[in-house]
Amino acid sequence: MSLLDVQNLRVSFDDAVVVNDVNFSIMPGEKFALVGESGSGKTVTSLSILRLNQDARYEGKILFEGRDILSRPEPAMRALRGKDVAMIFQEPMTALNPLFTVGNQIAEVLMLHEGLSAKAAARRTVELLDKTGIPEPARRALAFPHQLSGGQRQRAMIAMALACRPKLLIADEPTTALDVTIQVQILELLNDLSAKKTWRC
Repeated sequence: MSLLDVQNLRVSFDDAVVVNDVNFSIMPGEKFALVGESGSGKTVTSLSILRLNQDARYEGKILFEGRDILSRPEPAMRALRGKDVAMIFQEPMTALNPLFTVGNQIAEVLMLHEGLSAKAAARRTVELLDKTGIPEPARRALAFPHQLSGGQRQRAMIAMALACRPKLLIADEPTTALDVTIQVQILELLNDLSAKKTWRC
């Protein structure tokens, strides 16, 4: 059984159709690349899997483990996002909350979805940041997003996405802001996640 099955997906904003008749399936542990020129709808398609396109109208089906995401109520979607399906966004400054430290934001995900205590979540947060190659992870966990470099913010976003060991990880150009050495480390980390179907510190 496929983990994700997208059938005849059509996404519209008012009268503009931006994604039309998209079909693909992803098996557990499989890596799948959606390739196309800029503006072809790759990000919109990715965001559709978590129903994150504001004011969009969807047609077709997006089946995750056999259940249609497009028909799920919003509370069920909130439980799904970050736990079973996570996303690494291309621009972390728009995804991270500027009012909270990166450590607090990652720990919040762990406490919400994994039921960890604040102390356990803080410890796991530092481990996650270390795994993604952030130097001095304990100190960086106390930093606000604007206090980190672009590459460090992206790594923090990757750590947050990996926190709950999601079954499906969506990556929207996740290494754009990283230097070549860190790009290799992150891609190796994502390959390890895909191969093991789980990721533990």
